[in-house]
Amino acid sequence: MMERKREMGIAHFARRIKQPRGIWVKMAFVVLLGLCFVFFWSFLSSSASTFNVQRESFDDIAEPVSARTKSAHQVSEPSKLHERGKVEPGLKSKEGKKVGGSVHKHETKKKKEHAVSHLHKKKDLPKPVGVEEVVVKEDQEHGEAESDDSESTKEDGEEVTESDGSEGESDGNADDSSASVDEEVEEKNEEVTVNEISKKRKRKGPVFDPKAEYIWRLCNTRSKHNYMPCIDNDGLIGRLQSYRHRERSCPKKPVMCLVPLPHDGYDPPVSWPESKSKIVYKNVAHPKLAAYIKKHNWVNDSGEYLTFPQNQTAFNGNVLQYLEFIQEMVPDIEWGKNVRIVLDIGCSESSFVAALLDKDVLTVSLGLKDDLVDLAQVALERGFPTFVSSLASRRLPFPSGVFDTIHCAACGIHWHSHGGKLLLEMNRILRPNGYFILSSNNDKIEDDEAMTALTASICWNILAHKTEEASEMGVRIYQKPESNDIYELRRKKNPPLCKDNENPDAAWYVPMKTCIHDIPSAIEQHGAEWPEEWPKRLETYPEWLTSKEKAIEDANRWNAMVNKSYLTGLGIDWLHIRNVMDMTAIYGGFAASLVKQNVWVMNVVPVHSPDTLPFIYERGLLGIYHDWCESFGTYPRSYDLLHADHLFSRLKNRCKQPASIVVEMDRLTRPGGWVVVRDKVEILEPLEEILRSLHWEIRMTYAQDKEGMLCAQKTLWRP
Repeated sequence: MMERKREMGIAHFARRIKQPRGIWVKMAFVVLLGLCFVFFWSFLSSSASTFNVQRESFDDIAEPVSARTKSAHQVSEPSKLHERGKVEPGLKSKEGKKVGGSVHKHETKKKKEHAVSHLHKKKDLPKPVGVEEVVVKEDQEHGEAESDDSESTKEDGEEVTESDGSEGESDGNADDSSASVDEEVEEKNEEVTVNEISKKRKRKGPVFDPKAEYIWRLCNTRSKHNYMPCIDNDGLIGRLQSYRHRERSCPKKPVMCLVPLPHDGYDPPVSWPESKSKIVYKNVAHPKLAAYIKKHNWVNDSGEYLTFPQNQTAFNGNVLQYLEFIQEMVPDIEWGKNVRIVLDIGCSESSFVAALLDKDVLTVSLGLKDDLVDLAQVALERGFPTFVSSLASRRLPFPSGVFDTIHCAACGIHWHSHGGKLLLEMNRILRPNGYFILSSNNDKIEDDEAMTALTASICWNILAHKTEEASEMGVRIYQKPESNDIYELRRKKNPPLCKDNENPDAAWYVPMKTCIHDIPSAIEQHGAEWPEEWPKRLETYPEWLTSKEKAIEDANRWNAMVNKSYLTGLGIDWLHIRNVMDMTAIYGGFAASLVKQNVWVMNVVPVHSPDTLPFIYERGLLGIYHDWCESFGTYPRSYDLLHADHLFSRLKNRCKQPASIVVEMDRLTRPGGWVVVRDKVEILEPLEEILRSLHWEIRMTYAQDKEGMLCAQKTLWRP
């Protein structure tokens, strides 16, 4: 009955609306809806405008707020990691949020309290002599370095605010985006006061979250114990394709797994200089290497060891005779004096590198990514400078005009292909008046003619072309011109000269150019003059170096610290140290202080730092560009010692997962190898906990004021 009445009421209301006076009801209904719409719209629009205002004001708090706001006794409480011993990335704890494989607990407390925290000092080792007088000074110098970092901007888009590990998929196209970001930052900075800038600097959070916990696991990759994350093709699709990427390409997510040890275990490597003639076989064992050894006489399988007969080379003959033959053809080469820095392409074998070391020539070998026999790993195990990279379409990670000589012996590269792009890259990194030595015993007529035409088009002068009788190798020695005048005399301007805005030193994810860069002519440009003879060039500071006083101070400071502290006060047995990496080389002072030791140092200049790599080469030292948000181009277990001077604090939270840098350090270091880290105490404390979770032995920690040092040694532990 009630439903019947309701239906009749609705029908009656509809009939009244249809009547003439029903129009007022309609209008009232429409007005009511309109008012409701206006009310809700005004509410939503006000919220949106508020959001926009907040976003504009976020510029002064772009960096994460520091979580280290507790008092000193709270910060230094014993961590659960000391008891657990084994933790894994991805473990989710209470009140935590899973981020990039680790858990971060965020504090909401904004008031900054002054906390003085000190790392514990081991009693079994003496305090490192020479540290206390320098460590106070580190904070001021680090501040200067930070200001230098902020003022320097690389033209190729090398400086970025954050890296998520996907840079490997770019092709150097970040230049425009980086430039636009810099312009926006400059515009915003005009609106920010000096006080706001100081607040922004104070609000920077720690690189590592002190409360993050980790449970480690082994990497499950196709390359197993030889895993190189940015070189090996190990994605789901990649497993069906080639073994390695055509170009450097890093995983989208930071690598947070540990590379396993070789199948048969790992023994301490043979010490230098004995490692020149033999290495432990199982440390580099590889099925394809075993097949390779049977076909070549320069390396022998003697059971436990791989041995290398003295002066034997992959091409028949004596390597010393080969070097003498080259110098007889071009006496100006003068190994060890006029020629100090050499790039060896291919890394087929290392007798050439070993022979040059005896002549005070420092040679870095480029192990091509197509080397599936892993001969580059053999070279590293022997103690020779080596890195792994592709040579396809992107520039090598070196500045322009730094190599005195480039050597290619039976390296199998078609230099004339793709418009001569590869040879033009050699022309970029070769020093003016530098030498390109090409040796081969099976040149084809077509390749010979193409190479002749290409070298003539870039104005290389062929100094000699002879056949070495003992090896039956045809040796050609080319020389790069020393001035731009000869380029104007070419009939055909092909390849053309590069544009003025093309930066020849831009090398990180930058495609190779099919053009010729101008040869430096002004005294303010690096490469305009040939360096002094070795070893005088080590202590020579060229005119184009704008910060000469800082470079001299850097050299004196590191020389004092290394002699007073590193060589005697850290407990490191330097008789077992050969391969060394300086992860944050500035002027190469650390490497220069070790030049009298039986070590070689790979000086890494981070791409977000001021470009000092040309000066490092000018001193007669080796170096390379790299972004530590990504994996380094080398095999696991390559280095005996890693040195990181304010690496983490200078990263300025650029990396998506800073703990992945520690994982990379674990990958690079040999069991029994060392890491020495100098940084802020607030960074060293959580770093120590991460190393403990990896079962590294903390050999020494030292802190004074806000600066400190940590020395740790890797063990054989794997999860």
